[in-house]
Amino acid sequence: MSVVDLIFSARALEFRDRPTVGRAFLGVQDTAAYLGLSPKTLYVWRHRRQGPPSFRMGARGRVTYRVDALDAWIREQEQADSRSNPALNPVSAAPQRCAAYSATV
Repeated sequence: MSVVDLIFSARALEFRDRPTVGRAFLGVQDTAAYLGLSPKTLYVWRHRRQGPPSFRMGARGRVTYRVDALDAWIREQEQADSRSNPALNPVSAAPQRCAAYSATV
């Protein structure tokens, strides 16, 4: 189990006590608590078209996040990080030699 999985499961346990746990959709405040971010960060990411996918729902057009989309986004972030994904870590790659360098030696 990776560090991100441990953090994610710990946040899920903390979040489970909140009354919104049974819902498939979360508002900005609950999403911020779920991800451990500030609501302002989520608003900035949404404005910049970054971060987890969101949409407007309801008569008032409130910003909403799907819980399963948040979980998928977290996994994507983990796979995109070279510290969590050994395939992306440049330290674990075999050294490459330049063709011109080996010709002069």
